Amino acid sequence: MRSRGLYIQMISLHGKVRSRDVELGCDADTGGQVLYVLELARALAAHPEVARVDLLTRRFSDPDCDPIYAQPIEEIAPGARIVRIPCGPEAYLRKEDLWPHIDEFVRNTRAWVRNSRHYPDLVHGHYADAGLAGARLASDLDIPFVFTGHSLGRVKKTRLLADGADPRDLEARFNFQTRFSAEETALAESAFIVTSTIQEISEQYPSYRNHCPDRMRVIPPGVDLGRFRQQRADDPEPAFAGRLARFLDDPAKPMILAVARPDERKNFRTLLQAFGRDPELRERANLVLIAGCREGVASMRPQERRVMTEILELVDEYDLYGSVAYPKRHQREDVPELYRMAAESGGVFVNPALVEPFGLTLLEAAACGLPVVATRDGGPRDIIRQCRNGLLIDPLDAKGIADALKAVISRPRTWRIRSINGVAGVKTHYSWPRHAAAYVEQVKIAIDRRGAKRRSLEALVRDSGLAGVDSHRENAVSGVFA
Repeated sequence: MRSRGLYIQMISLHGKVRSRDVELGCDADTGGQVLYVLELARALAAHPEVARVDLLTRRFSDPDCDPIYAQPIEEIAPGARIVRIPCGPEAYLRKEDLWPHIDEFVRNTRAWVRNSRHYPDLVHGHYADAGLAGARLASDLDIPFVFTGHSLGRVKKTRLLADGADPRDLEARFNFQTRFSAEETALAESAFIVTSTIQEISEQYPSYRNHCPDRMRVIPPGVDLGRFRQQRADDPEPAFAGRLARFLDDPAKPMILAVARPDERKNFRTLLQAFGRDPELRERANLVLIAGCREGVASMRPQERRVMTEILELVDEYDLYGSVAYPKRHQREDVPELYRMAAESGGVFVNPALVEPFGLTLLEAAACGLPVVATRDGGPRDIIRQCRNGLLIDPLDAKGIADALKAVISRPRTWRIRSINGVAGVKTHYSWPRHAAAYVEQVKIAIDRRGAKRRSLEALVRDSGLAGVDSHRENAVSGVFA
């Protein structure tokens, strides 16, 4: 630990959190949030004003999981590490089953902090479960608390109800009332709330009683520009090219690339309809769908199986054999290569999701020089406005999607301008060093305000003659700030 600088504790409770080879997509709880907190920890640890970053998560020892998740400490990068705190049973739990164990996590974390003799300057909770845990821990330690919702319970419930779900079934499955309460607590206790887009502030958080726009800060996540970059002359032949060639009659055509989990909200249906119904688009381009990994359709989870089955049915309905690739599996390291392959082909990245809170894949594609076509919902509006590298579409308008894809791939000069704009825009607006710098500035403000408030309260106690009334609390506070 550096002798001077901020000590930041982040909490991300659910999912499988490890520093290398993250098991993205292995279940519903191990996705973008896990990658986000790891990248944030690395970026903050590299900031000159940060001494140490600890990412706290749940420790479990499950025979069906990697033994690393039972290891108490794991280094992420110099100055950053994962700290696994035990709570609940030994088995791995889905996030909806963590609620009864939050208090135990807070107690064990508090004990660990006191035993370590290093008190954080700030606690940052990610998602509702860690939001509740972080708010309680920060209150106990008398330090500022920061919250990032990632996705919000009220928004999710509204969407599920709109899809026809039964309210009682939803409550039994997702514990929404408990989640709402946790989110309200996190919002009420936050020194500031980190959001990725303006839309979160204007359209998502207002449904909460403790919504406070004055404490919302838009700090978009960054992109690893070492992994996501343009093609270089000395890069080897893409290893993934052979896998795609098995599907395609003419692999040299421009590639329309989509990368998403096999989830109905990702809207592969309308994308396939757009491609299948437009003879000109089919003649000009190939469609490549990277829809998660599977051993076989029958072994997929029910919702994923429905999506994959629909993909296969639509390929058959429009007779897209030879024009559409849908490989069974890929590795995390294949994704940057896929973006670069699409860019080298003069192609386009497409995100037709019905709902897109942020859209990190758009940034990854842009960093590789690949123009984008994306849903006009959520984050893509901010990304395309700032990067000027693509077009927004109505995700339910198949013809509009096809027209946008043709507009991008059929105009070489405009394609090059969008490619250049995307690379420059990501470097300017969406790098991790930029995110870390903005974050640290907000953290310093929050700490200064907390210190000023504390000094004001201490002065009030002295002036009122009540000094020493709560010596236990005073000693605890002095220990924290020693």
